[in-house]
Amino acid sequence: MLNFFGVSWSASTVTELLDLNSAGNDRFVSVRLICSSSTFLRLIEDLERNQASVQFWKRQIHSVFVYAGNDSEALQKLVQRLSGNDRAGLQKINNGNVGDVAVSNHLDEFCGVMAGVRTTASKCVGDAEFTLNAPEGNAISIMSVNDGAIFSRFEYNRVAVLLSTSKEIIDIDAELTSQNFDIREHFLRAVPLVLYIKWAFAETCWSAPQTNACLVIDDPVLKHRHGFVDFQELLSLMKQHRFSTNIAFIPWNWRRSAPEIVQLFRQNPEKYSLSVHGCDHTRAEFGTSDRQRLYWKACQALERMNAHQSVTGIRHDRVMVFPQGIFSEAAMNVLKRTDLIAAVNNDVISAGPSRRAVSLGELWDIAIMGYGFPLLTRRYPWEGIENFAFDALLGKPAIIIIHHDYCSDGCARLMQFIDRLNSLKYPPTWRSLGEVVRRSYRQRERSASQVEIEMYAAELRLDNRSGQPRSFSIRRREDEPAVIREISDGSKPLEWNFANGYISFEVGLSAGESKVVQVRYHFLGRDGRDGDALGYKFRAMLRRYLCEIRDNYVTTAKLRVANRLGHRDQQSEALTR
Repeated sequence: MLNFFGVSWSASTVTELLDLNSAGNDRFVSVRLICSSSTFLRLIEDLERNQASVQFWKRQIHSVFVYAGNDSEALQKLVQRLSGNDRAGLQKINNGNVGDVAVSNHLDEFCGVMAGVRTTASKCVGDAEFTLNAPEGNAISIMSVNDGAIFSRFEYNRVAVLLSTSKEIIDIDAELTSQNFDIREHFLRAVPLVLYIKWAFAETCWSAPQTNACLVIDDPVLKHRHGFVDFQELLSLMKQHRFSTNIAFIPWNWRRSAPEIVQLFRQNPEKYSLSVHGCDHTRAEFGTSDRQRLYWKACQALERMNAHQSVTGIRHDRVMVFPQGIFSEAAMNVLKRTDLIAAVNNDVISAGPSRRAVSLGELWDIAIMGYGFPLLTRRYPWEGIENFAFDALLGKPAIIIIHHDYCSDGCARLMQFIDRLNSLKYPPTWRSLGEVVRRSYRQRERSASQVEIEMYAAELRLDNRSGQPRSFSIRRREDEPAVIREISDGSKPLEWNFANGYISFEVGLSAGESKVVQVRYHFLGRDGRDGDALGYKFRAMLRRYLCEIRDNYVTTAKLRVANRLGHRDQQSEALTR
């Protein structure tokens, strides 16, 4: 966990820690401690037997994070010691009668974007057996369930002690067992420690300068209406509720955009944008291992998008959204050798017989880089505001995915979700999908004039918002440095180095200046097998028209009937009451 956030650390026993004082070692200034309740109880017992150690504690310990561990007796004693109240103790959580886990709404500096967030306790209370009950002590509740604290702040000899009743800390080196991470199932094992690290190491750990967001709607043709999506009505909602929308556009449809909708998009580029949604949107078209076929489809998709841009004047974001979320490792390697800058997807585990394992730490990162081409994640609204808030805490962008049928209630559910997202303590900045991707990076300041950057997409937008020139030291993970064609800052090529799996280079910006850094790769050679058979072309065309009929007539009719029946049931229930 500490490595993930770029925090240097070392392990020591209680004796070794206290020996630092007896050795007169003053280089360990402002130490942070992370330990179990039994270890911390032993530490404070040893401290209280030696006044010199207490002075060392006050002078050099910044704060402590304590997790419960498996020793409930030690946890009980520790709570009483920290609260200064012998009546303070633990209360067993009744798993059959739990409400929500709630994060405090009054500790913005510590809780950040998670302040005020709630989640269903039944999914995560198994991580903790007890709540804290310290009515007259010095405890401040940070997270609670059923009016009992499960994460609290105490003060011991002028040092902040953050105590979580979770029995363990999440292992982010563990392999992901599903296609995405759900914080609702790991809330108590993950959120308290991440909040602590972001607070305790605020000046030195990796962080994102801001959270960016974009709504992505898959599949629509640019006509007046696609299924339940009316582009004019959606524009009005975007202006009213303050958000932006990207259409994951199927390149096959490049000649089918309606002039009035083209004009709508051109007049509102800050609200509407397009990305690349496959090529023909056939089943698993990017799930094959045939590199030449994949490269042909990727190039054909970009050629069609360029043709659409030439005809309509609508610029597109060079971001791939995989049809049905299916992609192979070969596809990721091939996309790297095109003009695309990143992929955005719901699923993060590749298709194929030998799937690459993905760790929680890789998924927590701003983009998954293990495939050789950056993969950013997106989520459905029904995954809960708590998942989007936790992603923001990690520095990830908020990319929301829906299909047209999610708007079957006149976009009421969607607007409710957007309003909740915009009501977070630190709401996101809404941008086009391309700008969200370019601005997805993390940083840490070395000094007022030097910033260290970790880059993910093949393009990075840097802004110097300070009042003085700044130097940006940029690094980016790379597994094939030999295929890099050029790295530039938009005006000139940049010199770069490669070491230990990273490329690195420097960019200088004057006060108020902005630049886009680009990493370009050599294109793949073609073997002359480009093109599609007539039968394939016919099936692709048939699929596109049938899908459009399904979206515009079949699905809409079914959902309208279902909504009417649901409305009648609600009216009947109200009359019965």
